[in-house]
Amino acid sequence: MINKKIKIAHIHVWDQTNKGDLAIVLAVQELLRLAFPKAVIIDYPVEVLKKKDSAALKKLNSADLIVMGGGGLFYRYFLPFSQEMISGLKKPFIIFGVGYIREVGAPALKKAERDSIIALARKATLLGVRENYTKRFLVKYGLAVDKVKVIGDPALLLSELPPRLNLHPGFKLGLNLNYSGWLGFGKWREDILSSYRETAEYFQKNFQASVYYLKHHPGEEAIYPELKIKNLIILDEAPSRQKGAYGQLDLVIGMMLHSCVLAAGALTPEINVAYDLRNRNFARFLGCPELVVELPDLKKGALLKRARAVVKAGKRYRHHLDIFHKRVSRRTHDFLSEIENLV
Repeated sequence: MINKKIKIAHIHVWDQTNKGDLAIVLAVQELLRLAFPKAVIIDYPVEVLKKKDSAALKKLNSADLIVMGGGGLFYRYFLPFSQEMISGLKKPFIIFGVGYIREVGAPALKKAERDSIIALARKATLLGVRENYTKRFLVKYGLAVDKVKVIGDPALLLSELPPRLNLHPGFKLGLNLNYSGWLGFGKWREDILSSYRETAEYFQKNFQASVYYLKHHPGEEAIYPELKIKNLIILDEAPSRQKGAYGQLDLVIGMMLHSCVLAAGALTPEINVAYDLRNRNFARFLGCPELVVELPDLKKGALLKRARAVVKAGKRYRHHLDIFHKRVSRRTHDFLSEIENLV
């Protein structure tokens, strides 16, 4: 713990309407304050790295540390990063729990985009990524294997508060859809909706389940009514309270990656409906590759089948998640110790 007052420039996704993005930012800043209780943290949008801006560069370099992350910042939407901005960073530069994103059906990154990621990664004094998928991507395009530390997603360690909404007793199922801009949703729309509906109705009939929609983005207001699930309850809390609610659920079925990350962080079994390679790779990093259902398999009833199997083995999954959570916590705190040594 560093008790002197320092300034940290924190570069991250700026979208405060996306609960997952906000959870990541809050988690990173909570962790940084564990190491630096007196730190003053100044927020910068990731777009600050897209073009040369001398004034912004001067402000970044006025900090004692520059921290980027977490979240899916290696994403075509933010690329390419400016090589001039990267070369102009003079203070210790930390990449903290960042991931690479490639959606199903999306084209591969262009060379200039890949090169800018690698340049940024090489600039980093310390580099921690959220799963092995991102490490493989960086190593494939030229980064040294031993430079990349796989620490996990910081949102797994976000603090938990009790939700304001009192959840019902008995079996509780949580659902989440990705309707926040993923262009592929239309292709799979009916398969997704019908498989979610089938699964929810099964648990309502056989477990007298309460079914909660886990809202992560305002765009979802246009789609969750289409589930047509009887007595669906909307759960829309601040990130720490949302995570506290996740801990009271028996099963989460999610598409937005951080619906599954928050569930796993709260030790609740979760199933990823994989619209993105990162969904699959989170399950692999978790050590449970079976906790994914691929979009083409929805027609075959795979979601209900997997949900029934996971609920049956619920105690085993909770035990596994507890071990996984402790491992991520150790890796992250070791990473924080390395950051402390830079100041």
